[in-house]
Amino acid sequence: EQNKPPSRKVGEIDNRASSFYIAMWWAEAVARSLPAFKPLASALKAGEAAIVAELVSECQGSPVDLGGYWLPDEKKCVEAMRPSKTFNALIDEPVMMSALDPPGSKTVDSIYAALDANLRIVRRKLGGKPLTLAEKIVYGHLDDAEGSPAPERGVSYLKLRPDRVAMQDATAQMAILQFISSGLPKTAVPTTIHCDHLIAAESGDVEDLLNARKENAEVYDFLSSCGDKFGMGYWKPGAGIIHQTVLENYAFPGGLMIGTDSHTPNAGGLGMCAVGVGGADAVDVMASLPWELKAPKVIGVNLSGRLSHWTSPKDIILKVADILTVSGGTGAIIEYFGEGVDTMSATGMATICNMGAEIGATTSVFALSERQLEYLRETGRGEVAKLAEMNRANLVPDAGCEYDRVVDIDLDQLAPHINGPYTPDLCTPVSQLKQRAAAEGWPVEISSALIGSCTNSSYEDMAKCANLTQQALKAGLTYKVPFYVTPGSRAVQVNIEKDGFVEVFETAGATVLAKACGPCIGQWKRQMPPGVKNTIVTSYNRNFAKRNDGNPDTHAFVTSPELVTMLAFAGRLDFNPYEDTLSTPDGGSFKFEVPAGCPAIPPSGWDIDDSIFQPPKPAEEAARVQIKVDPSSKRLQLLEPFKKWSGEDYVGCPVLIKALGKCTTDHISMAGPWLKFRGHLTNISENCLIGAVNAETGKTNAVANVFTGEIGKVPEVAAQYRDVAKKPWVVVGDKNYGEGSSREHAALEPRFLGGVAVIVRSFARIHETNLKKQGMLPLTF
Repeated sequence: EQNKPPSRKVGEIDNRASSFYIAMWWAEAVARSLPAFKPLASALKAGEAAIVAELVSECQGSPVDLGGYWLPDEKKCVEAMRPSKTFNALIDEPVMMSALDPPGSKTVDSIYAALDANLRIVRRKLGGKPLTLAEKIVYGHLDDAEGSPAPERGVSYLKLRPDRVAMQDATAQMAILQFISSGLPKTAVPTTIHCDHLIAAESGDVEDLLNARKENAEVYDFLSSCGDKFGMGYWKPGAGIIHQTVLENYAFPGGLMIGTDSHTPNAGGLGMCAVGVGGADAVDVMASLPWELKAPKVIGVNLSGRLSHWTSPKDIILKVADILTVSGGTGAIIEYFGEGVDTMSATGMATICNMGAEIGATTSVFALSERQLEYLRETGRGEVAKLAEMNRANLVPDAGCEYDRVVDIDLDQLAPHINGPYTPDLCTPVSQLKQRAAAEGWPVEISSALIGSCTNSSYEDMAKCANLTQQALKAGLTYKVPFYVTPGSRAVQVNIEKDGFVEVFETAGATVLAKACGPCIGQWKRQMPPGVKNTIVTSYNRNFAKRNDGNPDTHAFVTSPELVTMLAFAGRLDFNPYEDTLSTPDGGSFKFEVPAGCPAIPPSGWDIDDSIFQPPKPAEEAARVQIKVDPSSKRLQLLEPFKKWSGEDYVGCPVLIKALGKCTTDHISMAGPWLKFRGHLTNISENCLIGAVNAETGKTNAVANVFTGEIGKVPEVAAQYRDVAKKPWVVVGDKNYGEGSSREHAALEPRFLGGVAVIVRSFARIHETNLKKQGMLPLTF
């Protein structure tokens, strides 16, 4: 009443309004490094006038009764505060899965609420049975928990509601072409496109990226315009590998995501149930249809002891692959638990989950841990971390839960390993590598060494390899063989450049490649003619014949990025860096030391470059976007529906090919140079089964037409059966048919060329689903 409030006059900004300005300026400053804060900073700035009015003119000037001066009444004080409703509404907004998602997207709050509600129903139906983490996430995303029967692992078929979809550019083309056919105006869940598969490695980051933009302009323009049209986020060429980008921006504990790439489980490093699928499954979710999955079994991996000395997270999954083999995880989720979990970073957990694809697992997952929360906070998702902590009970396995199988690994005893060649489950301790290489006749001279890929391309991986490289440089050593470095994302590149790692690599003789899949998927313009027997070592995930460079005589070994780096200085596979020394130019000897001080996030903060992301357009702008596909295009082709089944049995079908031994999706639909045709069904079908070995002759891409007796290429003979003989045909194969990639082209191509069934001993999970989705009968004997 006397116009004497503490320090200010009535009508002037007081301490509460000052706090608003501190919040607004802080959000603006942080938004320069972390895009997650941009929407909040913009909203606070836009609401400035309304908020100040609520905190000053609508609050000050009227007397209030606080119930006393020295001992005020708490309730009366709360009532007297009269906070700004506008300010509180902005800062208390529900937490988005990602600040990059379009407005109105599902929130983490709503996901955790639905998870809890569904689990209450499921627990009641299961009689209070303790649940694994995998079960909690999967059952927590049931479309109709009350109306569904009690789930049974390995038996029930579940209808689920995933939270989001991620697609890489090679598989996104066909998925989006199918989505266009639906006629829907936008995707039902947040969906992103990541341009990482079409960039070929040859000269280095800048030149390779420029070439890719030129060669793939038609496809990139198509994907970009589809992102604008259908409300999908678009990560431009050079933004990074899909799985590292997802980890940095979208993954969160307890979420359910599907992705059109087999290494989608990488997000399990942050406690997300992330499953690789074919494009047709992704389209179902984008179109708001439930996603069907057979209730997975759950394999527990108990990690006792501690990761220490030279042993890395990669060694864990290499050992698990040795134990379970390439098909041992089929139909199961791998769940890691035990004291050893707390000794590794979130990116280390992601490495393990990523390569779970190599054992056929549906996905892999880690329970909520402080290292996951730390990673969320450091990458600008502190509110997600806070919510996860509040919902911890649903983000860890129940005490006493039972697994279908438990694998025990003592980290105190686990030694460094290397897997290969030709299969990711052929495991050798490094201490025994020299002897085994000699006995098997593997080439010991290394021709190239490569680090990166979606499995091992984080800041932490790069930091460790830069540390080892710096050690060798100080001793006067440089790489003895071509050494290629692939940062996982633009953010990783920005930060390793800032911290000097790129300069260290290049000083030692490395070539830094574009932030893309590159050699890992065969996108490598390597100067190595076919037929030359040689060895490469990589930190990748797969090493099938011809996988990296198209040469069937390349012996590819996968291991930790640290071991790859050290072997690059030796140039030989029979060098054991944990025991052996290297000669230095001054006549001395040098031995590597365990890299120390290599955090998961740079100490100076996580810097980003948001220019490489194209956000979804508002609905009114999206409606005006036109999607055009040139009918004469060699890269893109609108889809026509397949002919309906006549209703009659298939009788007397010729066997197109009986595939001998391992027949992966690389054998059925090769990647590498064929990636350019992934959006054109007619053209991509020209590679159908050309890598499969004909059991009758031992040759590839040569089969007999049973009606004419003439020998022809596999796709040509298939087309002859379809167009001339008018006869549907079948394929016969062996075990784990279709292991490897999630590419649905391996199912689309046989259907397009007139196939009706694939008859094998057993299927890989994703490929079996893809065949069903495309109308092919997956039969076993």
